[in-house]
Amino acid sequence: MNNLFFIFLFIFVFSSCGKTKEVKIIAKNAATGLPYAGLEYVVVSSRTTANGEKYRTEASGTLNSNGEAMVSIKQKSGRTYSIRVVEPDNTCYNKQITQFFDSPFDVNGTFTFEFSECAYLKQEIVNVNCQGANDIFNIMDRYTYTEWSSWSVDILGCYSNTTGDYFKVPSGKRFFKWQVNRSGVLEEGIDSITFNPGEYKVLTINY
Repeated sequence: MNNLFFIFLFIFVFSSCGKTKEVKIIAKNAATGLPYAGLEYVVVSSRTTANGEKYRTEASGTLNSNGEAMVSIKQKSGRTYSIRVVEPDNTCYNKQITQFFDSPFDVNGTFTFEFSECAYLKQEIVNVNCQGANDIFNIMDRYTYTEWSSWSVDILGCYSNTTGDYFKVPSGKRFFKWQVNRSGVLEEGIDSITFNPGEYKVLTINY
């Protein structure tokens, strides 16, 4: 009986210690692929108690010159583990600012954070071949590091927008796909424009 007790005690103590997870954290520029050195990171665990959620910092530090860090985390059952990298200044894109263990972002213990700094865009869109109020124009966009967005709402008639303000967009190469329907005849086109961080540019689409 005593032997059985000690076996159960050993199993309980061993399982409560948890397992060690080797974690690699990477931060890079989504547009260029270059590393972000010197960004701060933190690994936090949480568990639900009778008094609410309790948090504990498991590791923290600064990414090296390659934009990387390696940490060993003693992972215990009943806890949720997350990683966060503090984004650079003037950031207009991040893939996922907080990533969790055992999520789709957890690639065999490697967690990759992608950021892109802001640039500024003004769109000038003009229906130069207007046939009337039933013309329908739509536009969608994507970056080299994103999927296509959904089509815009219908832009109707003899549309002309050349006086809009600049607005923030992520830097990198951005593609624009557009289509116009005139009396059931569909015309399509695609344009692209590349932004450096902080750059101001105008995209002109005459359809």
